[in-house]
Amino acid sequence: MRLRFLLSFVLITVLAACGDGTASRGGGDDAAANRIRLAYQAFPSGDLIVKNKRWLEEALPGYRIQWTKFDSGASINTAFVAGSVDIAAIGSSPVARGLSAPLNIPYQVAFVLDVAGDNEALVVRNDSGVSAIEGLRGKKVATSFASTSHYSLLAALDRAGVRESELTIVDLEPQDILASWTRGDIDAAYTWLPTLKELEKDGKVLVTSRELATAGKPTLDLGVVSTTFLKAHPDAVDAWRKAEARALQLITDNRAEAAAAVAAELNLTKEDAGDQLTQGVFLKPADLASAAWLGTPERPGALAENLVSAAQFLKDLQKIEAVPELATVRNAIYNKGLPDVLTP
Repeated sequence: MRLRFLLSFVLITVLAACGDGTASRGGGDDAAANRIRLAYQAFPSGDLIVKNKRWLEEALPGYRIQWTKFDSGASINTAFVAGSVDIAAIGSSPVARGLSAPLNIPYQVAFVLDVAGDNEALVVRNDSGVSAIEGLRGKKVATSFASTSHYSLLAALDRAGVRESELTIVDLEPQDILASWTRGDIDAAYTWLPTLKELEKDGKVLVTSRELATAGKPTLDLGVVSTTFLKAHPDAVDAWRKAEARALQLITDNRAEAAAAVAAELNLTKEDAGDQLTQGVFLKPADLASAAWLGTPERPGALAENLVSAAQFLKDLQKIEAVPELATVRNAIYNKGLPDVLTP
């Protein structure tokens, strides 16, 4: 009950701040009806390349493209609930939450931006005296709640046999994690690039998301689309998927050019951006239609099972109320036209 009350309060707050989002659902004047509101996050990805190179604006000259930066998947879920976002880059753990009760957000998973590798990790301060996850008992650890990093932190603790109650976990966005780390307020943090890179300067990595994926707890960055927007603008969604696929191909074919675009968006050097791109796992466009990921309408991929597994883990830890049915999650995977729709 308390969770539902808080959700209602957040919904009212976001509606007041962002409007009701009816423009992108086809109502209002033509200019508003052809607006696409994209939520992006400041981590190295093909999504930043699409934004920097204005490929979506190029492909859809009749649409008004609005890019808005968000700090975490939790805030993006809130924006979807409020109807103020049409397309977003968001982690698999927040998506698992979003498809579960009580949120039950009507959106579709339409793209895999990357698979978390060494670009997300648990880092402990060099002066903390901690050399293993078991040593975090009694320590203060920061992460962004309801994010892939939060999910991975809980998975790492569970794997090491450390109960959540044996340490203090604080909810901080990446920029606040860095500030708290600098002040010495926290002992460790599970977060992502580029903040992760700063923490590693005087910290030690205890585990990465790549290691946890190998141990059966993979996390992903996904591209999701409001179901209402998808129904109203399927051609625009196809244009967005093509642009994202083009970015994935650029990362494979010309890492230097991809790094230059990411560097411009994150205010990094090209060298740093290139190094950070090597730490994520980026699929090739054709991989999206494979059995491991989105699949095709005739042969659904395993991504739905991944999201249900993540939801079950969160339910076991009492982070969500219920686990959605596999059929429900499969219906939330948008793979129409794959793989052909991804080609220019």
